[in-house]
Amino acid sequence: MKADKEGVLTGNHFLDGDHACCEGAIAAGCRFVAGYPITPSTEVVERIASRFPLVGGIFIQMEDEIASSIAICGGSWAGKKSMTVTSGPGLSLMMEHIGYAAMTETPCVFVDVQRGGPSTGLPTMPAQADIMQARWGSHGDYEIIALAPNSCQEAFDLTVHAFNLSEKYRVPVLFMLDECVGHMTEKVVIPEADEIEIEPRKMTNKKPGEYLLYETDDSMVPEMVHAGEGYNFHITGLTHDERGYPNLTVDTQAKLVRRLCDKINKNADDIIMYEDFHLDDADTVVIAFGITSRIAQHAVNMARDEGKKVGFIRLQVIWPFPEQIIRELAGGNVKKFVVPELNLGQLVLEVERVVAGQAEVVSVPHAGGTVHNPEDIYEKL
Repeated sequence: MKADKEGVLTGNHFLDGDHACCEGAIAAGCRFVAGYPITPSTEVVERIASRFPLVGGIFIQMEDEIASSIAICGGSWAGKKSMTVTSGPGLSLMMEHIGYAAMTETPCVFVDVQRGGPSTGLPTMPAQADIMQARWGSHGDYEIIALAPNSCQEAFDLTVHAFNLSEKYRVPVLFMLDECVGHMTEKVVIPEADEIEIEPRKMTNKKPGEYLLYETDDSMVPEMVHAGEGYNFHITGLTHDERGYPNLTVDTQAKLVRRLCDKINKNADDIIMYEDFHLDDADTVVIAFGITSRIAQHAVNMARDEGKKVGFIRLQVIWPFPEQIIRELAGGNVKKFVVPELNLGQLVLEVERVVAGQAEVVSVPHAGGTVHNPEDIYEKL
């Protein structure tokens, strides 16, 4: 195992997706993790617990998921890049603090290794049924970012990217692994540290007394300070003004909440990531993410080999949703969209909304526990 002088891994490794996610967090500069064991995500924090002493990080096993999710908010305001790790039942418990992190503009990452549900469900088997909860799980109007890797390499690469997006936009970012990607083992190439792009935290240069906690510029993202640096500031989940003080008026609510949404929505083109294949001649397009995208790719190849004009969009960022490309395809030559996912129909609803009746939208649902058979997707093509 090759590591630099600070204990950060480099070179070629065979890692499962959970362990690759851990190494991605370390490479991104994460040095505080609070979590509570839950299958199938426990391997992430097991590796964190053994690796953090080598890189100067702190891992705390909290008493539950609620404590874990608020602890990382405190860790971030104390000056550390922070992360928690969970699965479906734990994500449900963390939703209050995802909303809190959105409201207080606390950069942090929530890793969700998805499993079958609802409730305790299938603890060691795959699903992708947390997608709508990731976007809408907490109450009120807010925007988040959610990513979905489909390989162990992306479990590393996109974890780094999740931290970068969190820092750039001061927003909680959800990292939506699934059990298959979390537990499969593949080659992972970890670049040298100077080859990995790291987004710095947006810190203020203003002096105490001149600084306002939520004052913004054209980026709509406020500068940050940390506890213990000589600044007096107030953080609250209440509707607040630029000082961070509660201001429970309609005008303040409108100004604040619209900015929380606009800083993501108006930068969506810079956030959205996807891969596309064979769209130039496509009259049918498959849309998939995570482990399902690997099965869907095989179905697409089967159809292409038979001369069918099938294209493919593989989502790497799920939220914000890539509305523009889908709307353009629906308004062009594409007559059908096929959406396989390991749930009974969640992302397909978003595709239907964007397509707005201009093309047929076909769901290929699966309740989880295994992955799709490629032939099931192929039949819909």
